[in-house]
Amino acid sequence: MKFRVERDVLADAVTWTARTLPSRPPSPVLAGVRLEADGTGLVLSTFDYEVSARSAVVADVEVPGSVLVSGRLLAEISKALPNKPVEVSVEGNRVSVVCGSSRFTLLTMPVEDYPTLPELPDVTGSIAGDSFAQAISQVTMAAGRDETLPLLTGVRVEIDGDALTMLATDRYRLAMRQITWSPAAPSVSRVALVRARTLSDVARNLSNAGSIDIALADGGDIIGFEAGGRRTTSLLVDGEYPPVRRLFPDQTTTHTITSTHELVEAAKRVSLVAERNTPIRLSFSEGQVVLDAGQGDDAQATEVLESTLVGEEISTAFNPQYLLDGLSALNTDFVRLSFTHPSKPAVMTGQDDADGTDHAEEFRYLLMPIRFGA
Repeated sequence: MKFRVERDVLADAVTWTARTLPSRPPSPVLAGVRLEADGTGLVLSTFDYEVSARSAVVADVEVPGSVLVSGRLLAEISKALPNKPVEVSVEGNRVSVVCGSSRFTLLTMPVEDYPTLPELPDVTGSIAGDSFAQAISQVTMAAGRDETLPLLTGVRVEIDGDALTMLATDRYRLAMRQITWSPAAPSVSRVALVRARTLSDVARNLSNAGSIDIALADGGDIIGFEAGGRRTTSLLVDGEYPPVRRLFPDQTTTHTITSTHELVEAAKRVSLVAERNTPIRLSFSEGQVVLDAGQGDDAQATEVLESTLVGEEISTAFNPQYLLDGLSALNTDFVRLSFTHPSKPAVMTGQDDADGTDHAEEFRYLLMPIRFGA
């Protein structure tokens, strides 16, 4: 095998493909990146039986072939090379990497022992990368981090025609975001439980490519994403996700409207005196909300903001970080908090104006209150 490729193209492709390599692979070959060169160019791929990555780039191929080398080492070398064309060739059981006056030799691994990458399912539809990335960031922050509860580390993805909905919960909060996309068939319907880290990786590494194709077979066990010549697949989380949609109340008796930015800044200041696992209290009355934290002989903080109240006065308390996560996920000037009871979950949505006439309900965030100590 022998080919030439631009340094930046190689470095970018190797770095992207090798990002999913396991730190402690169960088999040495799983630490490798496979290079396949043919008349169409160069394809780099990795696979650890759970996540696969594949990147296709333009290269001048002189001798077709395939080889397996250490992915992380090749990534470090390619980034350190001078800004000149790179020539890669196989010499026996070694790979030669020449760039200008720099020359590296890498040992090969048995490419015949490398697992076959999973086939990408038929494309289910496509979505704008920037919009998808924003929706992912709003939802994945509510996913669980405890690997002993694998179901909650996933995001439930529901596809119904041109509506794509994502839900995630860690038992203390629930995030839901609906977004419009372009399905391959108008009546397409799919439900899948996707690892939150898989979606975060897609948002981070594919969203700049414009449109992202999503491939999800009906009843299949993998999901695939493809954009800009790059493709990644991941096994789905196995199991039945809890029926979390029903946690959102059908109607609420009280709601408040507050400036999102002012509430974020006030919550950050007041939370400075909140010790670990202690809440911020919010007391809503006519025209204002009072935030306070700290009690007894500890440091205390209080701040008053202008706020609109519809319904009865209400006091509740939230985990400061969970509150800030929800507020930071909003992209609206105002936040609407809806309540049924001080001890029951509150629903947070965005709002574009202060009088309650212009809602932005594509994103909903349900937050469990915390009992505030006496």
